Amino acid sequence: MARVPGAAVAGLGLVGGYAVARFSKRRPLGGVVLAGAGAVAAKGWKDAAGVPVAAGLTGLYVAAFGASHPLAKKIGAWPSVFAAAGTVAAASYVLADRVSAAGS
Repeated sequence: MARVPGAAVAGLGLVGGYAVARFSKRRPLGGVVLAGAGAVAAKGWKDAAGVPVAAGLTGLYVAAFGASHPLAKKIGAWPSVFAAAGTVAAASYVLADRVSAAGS
């Protein structure tokens, strides 16, 4: 079975978590999506690049989620979510996905 890139899982987790929370009007439901995608991404990062990289990327995932809130007050909700998702996806690609693809 092909491995789903952590960049895709993490990026979609941030965007999907926000979308679910916004459109369902249930923030905890969005949190479930966010946490679930984060857990799947963290496992993929660990398998692809090891525990230290997975820990760093997981920390970035959480930090990007937190930073998106004050950023939203400056640039808007959706642009903030896309900026957070893009940052995590880019870091994931550079630190785990590209490394894993090169080793395949």
